[in-house]
Amino acid sequence: MSQTFRVAFGGFLHETNTFAPSKAGLEAFEQGGGWPTLARGEAVFAAIHTVNVGASGFVEAGRAAGWDLVPTLWAAASPSAHVTEPAFEAIAGDLVARIAAALPVDGVYLDLHGAMVCDHLDDGEGEILRRVREAVGPGIPVVSSLDLHGNVTDLMVDSADALVAYRTYPHVDMAETGRRAAAYLATLLGRPERDAKAFRRGDYLIPIAWQATAMEPCRTIYGRLAALEGGDVASVSFLPGFPAADFPDCGATILAYGRDQRAADRAADALAALVAESEPAFAGRVLGPDEGVREAMAIARDASRPVVISDTQDNPGAGGDSDTMGMARALVENRAERAAIGVIVDPAAAAAAHAAGIGVTIRLALGARSGIPGDRPLEGEFLVEAVSDGSFVAPGPFYGGARMKLGPCAALRIGGVRIVVGSRKAQMADRAMYRQVGIVPEEQAILVNKSSVHFRADFEPIAETILVCAAPGPMPVSPASLPWTRLRPGIRTAPLGPIFAP
Repeated sequence: MSQTFRVAFGGFLHETNTFAPSKAGLEAFEQGGGWPTLARGEAVFAAIHTVNVGASGFVEAGRAAGWDLVPTLWAAASPSAHVTEPAFEAIAGDLVARIAAALPVDGVYLDLHGAMVCDHLDDGEGEILRRVREAVGPGIPVVSSLDLHGNVTDLMVDSADALVAYRTYPHVDMAETGRRAAAYLATLLGRPERDAKAFRRGDYLIPIAWQATAMEPCRTIYGRLAALEGGDVASVSFLPGFPAADFPDCGATILAYGRDQRAADRAADALAALVAESEPAFAGRVLGPDEGVREAMAIARDASRPVVISDTQDNPGAGGDSDTMGMARALVENRAERAAIGVIVDPAAAAAAHAAGIGVTIRLALGARSGIPGDRPLEGEFLVEAVSDGSFVAPGPFYGGARMKLGPCAALRIGGVRIVVGSRKAQMADRAMYRQVGIVPEEQAILVNKSSVHFRADFEPIAETILVCAAPGPMPVSPASLPWTRLRPGIRTAPLGPIFAP
């Protein structure tokens, strides 16, 4: 008779921009910010079911393998500044206590991000993994999936038996990565041996706008990564990193696991050499707000599909509050027609629109609540075209069926520009985020999305072309422009950029 393995699993995800304006308290995880809301125990199964997250794919694979799955806790919040100490301790403490209560188990899987920084510690995931390892002991295999934007630390590598990262940006493979983590865990269950580990760090920070895996140089890097796996090499991961976390371990990393140390080292060194060679290729064209809008308008005159603009520096998926008005102002001042932008997070404006009602014109000073230097509200008369409760399903390839709860929302019109206004932030990475307030994205001439790369998964198929614009925001296109103080000495703060010295 085959053995039934008992496996505990849980998740705690946050991507931290230490330069961002707003922190993540417990309420941020209770709301989810576009992700499933905080769930405990058996409720985890329903919360993550069919959603594109690592734990969902892991559960699917674990059930197929006949494992006895023990759900503990799953929580995520929109990227922001630091996770507060009370929020971290409440969630991490509950997660670890539930894993300890589930003992004895044969294995543990954790759905983590890899770039969590807290008020009281730099390495959120390292601390989670350390506490889990302490709870289960050295003999129980612990495997985690990570976002490819993770800033991996020595403590993370030492505490886990394997770390398995996403391979797509936009992250359309989050659930698939959970399945790969389950497959790796399956090789460890019931045997005392562990694979050898190899861990390498990059020498430069990589801007997120140029990390898209369908573009060069990541397309070549990830192609090479897949080819390195097999035989004595069990798993290889490349994490370009999240280049807005001011602590020594910020940056790109490579992980390889092999049946022996020589195999792991060989794979890690081969990929590290390719990443080093690719440094000059991590670059792209960036436009100013007016320049970008005018170019989009010129292209749109002869286009049959929308010109899509990335408002990359206020990306809520990188810690922005999704409320800067530089791109909206450029659309209005350049008299763009059939243009839409979203999501501008301004709960007061959304409430005013709901109070006024559809068809009413209201005067607002819209947005710019987070006080970003160089930004200011957009003042004017806005027609309320539609309102919604902000609850809908995002079926596109990135969110993968997530149940969005953006709070009261509205479509406001000023001139030829429609603005999606919401009460809670979530990255504009799904066309449903326009449709939920009556805007048909395919019918617009210009779409401006507060997103850096994830929007490409759902918008590239309808786009005439994609432009990247840099209006004031907390996530600069080039990380070299951030006021770093705590990076490790010698790392370059951008590809071919300046070397950091404390």
